[in-house]
Amino acid sequence: MLHERRIITMDDAASLADLFNERCVRTPDGLAYVQYLDGDWRQFTWLQTRDAVARWQSAMIADGLQPGDRIAIMCSNRWEWVVCDQAAQGLGLVTVPVYTNDRAENIDWILEDSGASMLLLESVAQWDALSALHGRLAGFRRILCLESGAGGPDNLATPSTWLKDETALYCAQPGDPDSLATIVYTSGTTGRPKGVMLSHRNILFNIQAALQLFDVFEHDLMLSFLPLSHAFERTVGYYLPIATGTAVAYSRSIPQLAEDLVEVQPTIMISVPRIFERVYGRIMDKLAGESAARRFLFRAAVDIGWARFLYRQGRGRWRPSFLVHPLLDALVGRKVRARMGGRLRFTVCGGAALSPEVARLFIGLGIPVVQGYGLTETAPVIAANPLDNNDPESVGIALPGIEVRVGDNDELLTRSPSVMLGYWNNPEATRSVRDRDGWLHTGDKVSIKPSGHIRITGRIKDIIVLSNGEKVPPADMENAIALDELVDQVLVIGEGRPYLSALLVPNPEAFERVARELHLDPANEDTCCDENVRSLFIRHVQQRTAAFPGYAQVREVAVVKDPWTPDNGLATPTLKLRRHEILERYHDIAEKLYAGH
Repeated sequence: MLHERRIITMDDAASLADLFNERCVRTPDGLAYVQYLDGDWRQFTWLQTRDAVARWQSAMIADGLQPGDRIAIMCSNRWEWVVCDQAAQGLGLVTVPVYTNDRAENIDWILEDSGASMLLLESVAQWDALSALHGRLAGFRRILCLESGAGGPDNLATPSTWLKDETALYCAQPGDPDSLATIVYTSGTTGRPKGVMLSHRNILFNIQAALQLFDVFEHDLMLSFLPLSHAFERTVGYYLPIATGTAVAYSRSIPQLAEDLVEVQPTIMISVPRIFERVYGRIMDKLAGESAARRFLFRAAVDIGWARFLYRQGRGRWRPSFLVHPLLDALVGRKVRARMGGRLRFTVCGGAALSPEVARLFIGLGIPVVQGYGLTETAPVIAANPLDNNDPESVGIALPGIEVRVGDNDELLTRSPSVMLGYWNNPEATRSVRDRDGWLHTGDKVSIKPSGHIRITGRIKDIIVLSNGEKVPPADMENAIALDELVDQVLVIGEGRPYLSALLVPNPEAFERVARELHLDPANEDTCCDENVRSLFIRHVQQRTAAFPGYAQVREVAVVKDPWTPDNGLATPTLKLRRHEILERYHDIAEKLYAGH
């Protein structure tokens, strides 16, 4: 429901600049952002943020930037990201987020394709990493590096030399809701990134629709750690809090996330399955070393907590065991919640499917996890699970005002004011995904329950067709295998083959333990190929996939040592695996899995 009148709706704001300005007018002294600086957490109010935005706008105007010009932001989540974006929005400029961990060739393509006039960088290291582009970047109107010490062309500056007007006034040009607000380049698993053009209306409508499913208050505190280059974090973790007046704290880094959770104590967090899977893995690994009594208490706490969840959702009966829940919660659940700050009201998980097994553990321990689903092309949320109608085996129900239906090949189609304007400089690609009636073809295979809950069953392009004609969506199997304590990453393969196989990247700690138990050297490259190691991994994989049909069983595995990351081009900046590139890299290994067949 839309609460009180503190929430800023589309009736109050026609553009993202209007949204920000209206928030600053309504709650100027309210807490807006929290960031770790010089050894402490520093706070910024809405008014302080707007004053900084005004100074950036003055400098942008002095550089000759005009409405419609593109500004690229290559920066980790921080207050200056917001300041730069809001300065641009108020002047009618178009922001182009760039992943800080993207490959140089992708960054080069994005800057060239978007025709960016300005680039914001965070560090000298980033500037040095773009050394091959320095000649072309010299033609930009401005390159701004937040860290001093970078040497380069005359247009390279730091805020201390670039920001001159101490008394600048904030500017918010008259908002046109259908004008271009941002170009977000997809981190697609195949081909060059495509620039998704999103209007102000696309994003504002998505915010308003989401707030009809979720209660978000001015007194909430969000912890932001997913890249603001990701449309999910940008809409839900940045623009939505402006509409509600909610403060956002920026995590220092993923490695420091556990520490930041305890220090910041957020009430809401936007996340991806990988974070929960890693925590789940650590919990399971630690539990394996505990006494039988402790393992029993832990499992009882999860089982009873899950049963209580189903009862409160109206999908389960009351049980006498609920009477011991307070004791079990004190012994188990409360301690796990404390490690996540102790105040989480809920966390929204998106970007990929979350295993029901993982969701069951966290929900059972009192951490409400709800899945959402969307695409960059839909600004981005299409569906989400409300807290009071949460089906963890689904990605939720369509947001109010968003139409969904199942098309050919069980593909999900969607239509709403959140659907993108199109792909930048690529009308052919736009026509290939959006039909004449305005339906966007998502490329995701789904089933929709009578309750309206959507379940993703795979990507149409990722469906594996075995030589016997059986069609296998690999996502569910990969999710099941990834939960194993020995496995860090997995790719199920078998296109045109008689059976399925899997390429596995082992969990480093678990692999080291297993190797030593088998009297092998974990640092030796040949250890991955050892027959005893391979047999052990096959057993674990087959145990994890035992519930799948016979034709969907994994019969062979290959263990590879190096993880698949954005740095080596085998994963996108959002950590989605690049199937084609992985298969190319490990072609010879994959061929050996089918030798003689």
